[in-house]
Amino acid sequence: MDTRRHIIRTGGTLLTAAALLVSGCSSGSSPSNASESALPTQTPKALAGYYEQKLNWRECGVPGFECASMKAPLDYEKPQEGDIKLAVARKKATSPGKRLGSLMVNPGGPGGSAIEYLQAYAAIGYPEPVRAQYDMVAVDPRGVARSEPVECLDGKQMDAYTQTDVTPDDQAETDQLVTAYKGFAKGCEQKSGKVLPHVSTVAAARDMDVLREVLGDKKLQYVGASYGTFLGATYASLYPSRTGRLVLDGAMDPSLPARQMNLEQTEGFETAFQSFAKDCVAHKDCPLGTGTPAEAGKRMKQFFRTLDKAPIPTGMDRELGESLATTGVIAAMYDEGAWPQLRDSLATAIQDKDGAGLLSLADSYYERDGDGKYANLMFANAAVNCLDLPAAFTSPDEVEKAVPEFEKASPVFGEGLAWASLNCAYWPAKATGEPHSIKAEGAAPMVVVGTTRDPATPYKWAESLADQLDTGRLLTYDGDGHTAYGRGSDCIDGAINSYLLEGKAPAEAKKC
Repeated sequence: MDTRRHIIRTGGTLLTAAALLVSGCSSGSSPSNASESALPTQTPKALAGYYEQKLNWRECGVPGFECASMKAPLDYEKPQEGDIKLAVARKKATSPGKRLGSLMVNPGGPGGSAIEYLQAYAAIGYPEPVRAQYDMVAVDPRGVARSEPVECLDGKQMDAYTQTDVTPDDQAETDQLVTAYKGFAKGCEQKSGKVLPHVSTVAAARDMDVLREVLGDKKLQYVGASYGTFLGATYASLYPSRTGRLVLDGAMDPSLPARQMNLEQTEGFETAFQSFAKDCVAHKDCPLGTGTPAEAGKRMKQFFRTLDKAPIPTGMDRELGESLATTGVIAAMYDEGAWPQLRDSLATAIQDKDGAGLLSLADSYYERDGDGKYANLMFANAAVNCLDLPAAFTSPDEVEKAVPEFEKASPVFGEGLAWASLNCAYWPAKATGEPHSIKAEGAAPMVVVGTTRDPATPYKWAESLADQLDTGRLLTYDGDGHTAYGRGSDCIDGAINSYLLEGKAPAEAKKC
């Protein structure tokens, strides 16, 4: 699912990217070989060595932070078959005398680096009282960033992959898209075949419990954003008695099958685009005109079609075609602070036939640097998503039949997002999860945060997760953008801070 997927503060702008265009399958998995709350409350003897390990903390190049390597079983059902090494980082509480324990954070994805998020934002940008009383902690989930990352394609191969036409007009283009998906999957299998079957959300949640014990915490205190909400809810389902104060911000709905989840996310992107369009047409220089938001949407779609036939130059060695342009627009949907940049980039592309601005947005979404190298975000995103849920579609014929429904959900993005939902059909590791509701009966109260016009995690998902959880409390932010904590709402931040510091969950159905 998601797009930068994670949230990293850079120059005051929240960057998030939806890996939806690449992975298609938003994540949602059920415990493998174990029903909810079926794991023992006592540590099995076979796992004792992991729970009793001591971390060797060391400086790691960022002032104030310590890093360590933690071992976990590659396969929790067969721990004798070897380990996986997970990267961990922390920044100690600035007021040790008031210390409440550790606060683990995860920015989502799946595939977002929790350590990067910790060092770039959470441990320096979360409210000072929170940082004063908690050790801020992050572990890159298995297969992500510093934790034995999944690898698939090199930079040139990824450049070609991200430019693949995801709105095929004929059989030849459909075959090219399928070939691209198969090539991506084959690359992952060749480079990371050993780890691919073992990067599920359930396994990552079990890793979090090992880290909780190693840190000396009786209960997990946690803030998860986007996909991180599913990771946190999964932890609560497995270890309700060990669940402490959990904030699930930009919530996912684990009860949805992949096809329905992708369709509802498509609706979310359309809702966000309509908000952008309403703002854009109010400006005299709006490149989509000054009519209605619906008219702006038609112009946007027409521009995409033009690029499909005739890509425009960017001043670099890549042209801007429909796929990269769509990615750039979607990337800006995650934060309304990016709307002026998107408006300018669209104006330059439409009026001056210069695609550099939209290409820059797309590159930030894909985590491509100036040297043409990609972070492993998109590789890990696909690996986790395709393992966590059965594929949304299993053939191009199924997608073709579904395109009208996706286009109804989003006239601007629907066709492309329908075809983007196909790539898990060719994944080399069999899905281990199924759609399921999470109750986590017996867990402490958990705060589920939903933003009314969130593009990547529609508000109704937060409503659903809060309703599923035995102790879920819904906290609503009436606004735009992806996630709500730390994005400028004193009402949201105050409610969450009180919960994290004092254990006071917000009143039922509190709105900000």
